[in-house]
Amino acid sequence: MSQFQAYTIMFFMGGFLYCSIEVLARGYSHISMFLAGAVCFLLVGVVEAVLGSSASVISQMFFCGLMITFVELIIGLVVNRYMHLNVWDYSGQQYNFMGQICLLYSNLWILLSGPMIFLHDYMEYLLLGSKIPEYHLF
Repeated sequence: MSQFQAYTIMFFMGGFLYCSIEVLARGYSHISMFLAGAVCFLLVGVVEAVLGSSASVISQMFFCGLMITFVELIIGLVVNRYMHLNVWDYSGQQYNFMGQICLLYSNLWILLSGPMIFLHDYMEYLLLGSKIPEYHLF
């Protein structure tokens, strides 16, 4: 399988997973969330590559959570502020920024990054024959 095919499958997997989480959590989702999830799932691999193989799972989760929060901010500013689609609004949450991101969900993204890191690595193993990394917690 080519890298293009593998990462296309992973793109769609990330989008479907993100939307599924949203549907489970609040009963609905939006196509913009599919795009956010797809991009974030691919970027999990980029975070892993930038941090290197010696990075702990905890540090990978932290940086993946920040990356997801940043993607959510950018998409939120475009979709909610610029396009006025009002897909979500965190204004009622403590420690929010412009109603697009908040501390609560940033922490949830950090926690959810753990399974996504393992899934991303496993999909690269299955689709591309990559080596499964050796994980260490700290």
